[in-house]
Amino acid sequence: MSKSSSKPADLKKQALDYHRKPRPGKLEVVSSKPCSTQADLSLAYTPGVAQPVLEIAKNPARAYDYTNKGNLVAVITDGTAILGLGDRGPLAAKPVMEGKGVLFKQFADIDVYDIEVNAKTPQEFIKVVESIAPTFGGINLEDIAAPHCFEIEAALKKKLDIPVFHDDQHGTAVIICAGLLNALFVQGKALESAKIVCLGAGAAGIASMNLLVAMGAQKRNILLVDSKGVVHKGRTDLNGFKKAYARQTKLRTLEEAMVGADVFVGVSGANLVSPAMVKSMAEKPVVFALANPNPEILPEKAKAARSDLVMATGRSDFPNQVNNVLGFPFIFRGALDARAKEITQPMLIAAVHALAELAREPVPASVLKAYKLKKLKFGPDYILPKPFDPRLRERVPQAVARAAKAPAKRRAG
Repeated sequence: MSKSSSKPADLKKQALDYHRKPRPGKLEVVSSKPCSTQADLSLAYTPGVAQPVLEIAKNPARAYDYTNKGNLVAVITDGTAILGLGDRGPLAAKPVMEGKGVLFKQFADIDVYDIEVNAKTPQEFIKVVESIAPTFGGINLEDIAAPHCFEIEAALKKKLDIPVFHDDQHGTAVIICAGLLNALFVQGKALESAKIVCLGAGAAGIASMNLLVAMGAQKRNILLVDSKGVVHKGRTDLNGFKKAYARQTKLRTLEEAMVGADVFVGVSGANLVSPAMVKSMAEKPVVFALANPNPEILPEKAKAARSDLVMATGRSDFPNQVNNVLGFPFIFRGALDARAKEITQPMLIAAVHALAELAREPVPASVLKAYKLKKLKFGPDYILPKPFDPRLRERVPQAVARAAKAPAKRRAG
C-alpha cells in the first residue's frame, strides 16, 4: 500500500481512537466548588442549597449570581445538516456538538451542554428549546438545514430573553466578511463597489450576503447562484430568502456570472469552479472557495489561472483559512459578559472589524511558535488572525460587548 493511499485509513483510526480513548466522548462535568467534607456537602446540596433557591425564586436575575447560567451555552441541533455529511440524525451529530463545546471552552472559557433534539418539525424543535432555555445564558444553534434554520432562529429570538445564535449562518458570515474586508483592501478595492458572486444559497450564503449588505455592499452588485443557476426574477421556485437577492438579469449560469466579478464566495460543493471561470474574473480578484473538505476550486488550480488573486478556503492546510472558531467563542464571550438579551447586527459587525483590524497588526511571537512559522505578515496569504492568537480572547469580546451596550440595536441577519 502506498503512503498516500494509507493516509485516509490512518486518519480514520486516529479520529476514532481520539473519540473513544481513554474514555468515550470529548466533554465531562467538573465541579467548580470543593466537595470533599461534610461541611462542603451541606453547602453544595441540602440544606445549604435552599438559600440560593429562595433568592432566585424572589429575583430570577440572581441565577447569574448563584449558578453557572451566565457562562453556560447550549449547543443544540437536530442533526439535519451535519458538517458536509448532510442529514444523519441528532445522535450522529453528537460528536460535532461535543467538539463545539471543546472549542467554546478552549478559546473563550465558556461552559457548554450539548443537546441533540429528535424533532420532526421546526415547531417541535422550537418548543423543546424554549422549554429548556431557562438553564442557559445563550443558545447556539448548530447543523440545522435551511430553510428550517431561518424559521427556528427567528422564532426563538422572539420568544427568548437570552442570545440565540445560529453559527452556520452568522458565525460563518462574520469570518467571511472580516476576510473579505482585508482581501479587498489588499487588492485595492472597496466593498461598496465590488461585484460579488455567491455560490450557495443556504444558511451560510444568505447570512453572509445579508451581513455584507449591512456593511456597505450593494445588492445590485451581488449575484446569488444556487444548484439551479443564477437567482433571477424570472424564477418561480425561490423561497423568501432567495427572492431578496433575485436580480433582473439575462445571466443564467455560474460561468456567466463569474465574468468580470471582483469576488467569488463559495459555500456550496467541491470542484464547481473551473480555472476558466477564475480567468474570466476582474483584475485582482478575490476567491473564497469554502466548501469542506474539498473546495469549489483548489488553490493551486486557481493560482495557476490567476497570479493576481487573493485566495481563501475552509481548510487549515492552505493559507487564509476561514474558520468559525475565530468567531463564535468570542462573540458569545462578549454577549455573556454584557448580559446581552440578543446578538444584534451591530455586535456582528463589531466582531468583523475587530478580526479584520487584528490581522493587520504585527503577529506575536507566540503565534509564530504555535504554527511553526518564521514570519507572518498582513498580505495576500494572511488576511485573518490565526485561531491560537491570544489577542482574540480580549479584542473580539470587548468589541462585541461595547456594541451590545450601545443604544441603537437591530437583530442579526
